[in-house]
Amino acid sequence: MSQRIESLPVKSILHHKFFQHAVRYGLTILLALLLFAGILLITGNKPIPSYRDLFSATFGSAYGFSEVIVAMIPILLTALAVALPSRIGMINVGGEGQLYLGAIFATFAALAFKDLPGWLVLPIMGLLGILGGALWAFLPAFFRSIGLVNETITTLLMNMIAPKIAGLLVFGYWHSPRETNMTPNFVDAARLPTFFGTRIHLGIVFGLVLLVLFWFVMKKTRWGLEMRSIGGNVQAARRNGIPIAPYMIIVFCISGGIAGLAGMAQVSGFYGLLIPNFSPGYGYMGFLISWLAGGDPLGILLMAFVVSIILTGGNMLQITIGLPYAVINLLLAFTLFVVLAKPVLPKLLKRKTA
Repeated sequence: MSQRIESLPVKSILHHKFFQHAVRYGLTILLALLLFAGILLITGNKPIPSYRDLFSATFGSAYGFSEVIVAMIPILLTALAVALPSRIGMINVGGEGQLYLGAIFATFAALAFKDLPGWLVLPIMGLLGILGGALWAFLPAFFRSIGLVNETITTLLMNMIAPKIAGLLVFGYWHSPRETNMTPNFVDAARLPTFFGTRIHLGIVFGLVLLVLFWFVMKKTRWGLEMRSIGGNVQAARRNGIPIAPYMIIVFCISGGIAGLAGMAQVSGFYGLLIPNFSPGYGYMGFLISWLAGGDPLGILLMAFVVSIILTGGNMLQITIGLPYAVINLLLAFTLFVVLAKPVLPKLLKRKTA
């Protein structure tokens, strides 16, 4: 009897959702690092010193850690832009294009209203950034809602167009008098505030607030219940009177607006101007993170942090061991591969404690 009572806390811990999440993500990262160690060995590099350099670059100083948070901002927002429509069974691969349109619309506001005070121009930039991303998401959402196109393919193809629009505007109309490949620097009023003397800007607050709001809506509201119903069985949801087409359009446009807000945060908080190819693939990284996390809010936060460590530390590995940056993409690919392989440790723990 006493043995049974003593085993209850251990059993409850093993069944706890947070513990199972920690085990799953920890196993994912560990296996990915082991696979990546093989790549390092093949390229003639020692894994342990390489990982030491990677983690010392990100956790060895306050500056390194702050750069991880800076890198995390756009991919956290674009991951949310993927996770939200996934709850109704839609796949948004267009975060990259929506991010660019948000940046374009926000840049227009920064250049057109540069004489306005910051408390006014920044909300205008944010709203226009959201509008730009939402408009870019509207077309695939509308045509998907009436059954004419597949939103996955459409959004992916539209990603190719958005940077060209940015390039046309920068080179043709908005370029600086001194440089043709960038806009003039934004005035201070059009720059997002930064914290603690670092480059961490207000965009991190946008991401965290939207993450909590995403969790609350999905878990605590009727909208979340109806969205999960659509994602679970669209035919059953339709028979129960849930308006499928409006949900598709509205949810997809909201997700596009979130990606557009990420674009606004990048040009306002990070760069302070617009350049044609300012994104190294934040939209695709957000898609990767959402898949890694399975759309779970806590998982999105954790995996966005991990991927940011990889991206930030990868820059240091280029300097210390001459590692090509493309190899860092292999680490991200290995991480996704491990997730798709569906590690079974949490299931084994359930069996042992049953």
